[in-house]
Amino acid sequence: MLDLLTTFATYVIPFVFILTIVVFVHEFGHFIVGRWCGVQVDAFSIGFGPELWARTDRYGTRWRIAAIPLGGYVKFHGDANGASLPDPDAVEAMPAAERDVTFAAQTVWKRAAIVFAGPFANFVLAIAIFAGIFNFYGRTILAPRVGSVVEGGAGAAAGFLPGDLVLSIDGAPIDAFSKMQEMVSVSADSKLVFVVRRAGQDVTILATPAWREVESPAGKMRIGMLGLKASTQASDVREERYGPLESVRLAFSETWQVVYRTGSYLGGLVSGRESADQLSGPIGIARISGKMAQAATKVGLAPFLNLIAILSVSIGLLNLMPVPMLDGGHLLFFSIEAIRGQALNERAQEFAFRVGLAMVGVLMIFSTYNDIARLIHRFAGAS
Repeated sequence: MLDLLTTFATYVIPFVFILTIVVFVHEFGHFIVGRWCGVQVDAFSIGFGPELWARTDRYGTRWRIAAIPLGGYVKFHGDANGASLPDPDAVEAMPAAERDVTFAAQTVWKRAAIVFAGPFANFVLAIAIFAGIFNFYGRTILAPRVGSVVEGGAGAAAGFLPGDLVLSIDGAPIDAFSKMQEMVSVSADSKLVFVVRRAGQDVTILATPAWREVESPAGKMRIGMLGLKASTQASDVREERYGPLESVRLAFSETWQVVYRTGSYLGGLVSGRESADQLSGPIGIARISGKMAQAATKVGLAPFLNLIAILSVSIGLLNLMPVPMLDGGHLLFFSIEAIRGQALNERAQEFAFRVGLAMVGVLMIFSTYNDIARLIHRFAGAS
């Protein structure tokens, strides 16, 4: 019983806390832009299933917290459900004044703005968190100096030696080890030209990063790696603090890096370069959330906040995929409507939403299966 309570406190609570923040911000984006566009919001729910708590505000919106904390939704007036599937019969039966405040009655541009506001809010949250981390915590900058070389790695094969200071990669100047990692991670199987300073001399090295699996909040990802570790000597480490404007600039850059890495992985899934068995579901994300929560007790909140920002970007980007039922699917329908001058018929939309629901359901089942398989493998290895 004690082990169960410890597991709950270590993994479940941090996971639910992070997911609630990310989902609330996403849904609030839909909610606030919907209100600005004059749409009546019937419900704002965090979680699904039976209500644990609810209240109705003066505008008629029912704010609710439900028993299953694995998402949430905003239900606009005239929608059949929280996925914004329209209910044409119900809308048609409404008086004109009531029909005007439904989601379906808005122009295609207003509906598109309301739908896009959810993912956009996730990106804004990530930028705000990253900016706060840079402003209040700063960051540790490691010089692009090689501290050690992993035996048998691509870097060792290319001829890197401990003490090498990387000056440039393919002509681009390198001023931090993290910058080198960024370029290497997206260049697997591509030959790179390094210029390094070695014993006072500039030396050119040709190296091809190899594919390696690393763990991320979205699951395991394959990136390019050379097998080089940074120098941690005092002369190669510096702490930097940033003002508000520079923090925001860096936050945009960091958010873009997350978008790029996540987009590259999703693109790799489509092209077959990435394996679907790397995906993580709720169990995997809960495990990482627990690790970051434990790290926060030792080194501060920065790792935990960083995870929230990364997941916020990932969820925003995932929702923009053109899959029916997701926000990207709605935006695809609105694009078709804007081009055709009329919406797809009710039967086509309903069929598309059923397909989208099945796709999302299969993805959830498959990612959860991956999580369970990894747990079984880990426990088997431990025994």
